[in-house]
Amino acid sequence: MRHRVAGRKLGRPTDERIALFRSLITSLFRYGKISTTEMKAKEIRPIAEKLITLAGTDDLHARRQVIAYLYDKEVASKLFSEIGPRYKERPGGYTRILKVGFRRGDAAPMAIIELV
Repeated sequence: MRHRVAGRKLGRPTDERIALFRSLITSLFRYGKISTTEMKAKEIRPIAEKLITLAGTDDLHARRQVIAYLYDKEVASKLFSEIGPRYKERPGGYTRILKVGFRRGDAAPMAIIELV
């Protein structure tokens, strides 16, 4: 039984799933919005919001934590220079998930996750 077990496995091993989340979040911060499946969007939302909250503090420890998670240092610097200060006064809710229908090949529910 899965009682009180958080998170979705998405049919992947743990290391592959974590790498997927890291690449999706890096792309989200690079482009501002991405299109993915609804379940993946729901899984990366809390991680992305924690990284934006870290970028709002802008100290050395926060920078190192964000750089350790993201794949691209340029995206990390963009997070601290543009995205973090923009949401500094906002008390959470930095992302929005919009449902856009179903994928043609396998009818998976698709969504757009974007920065508010």
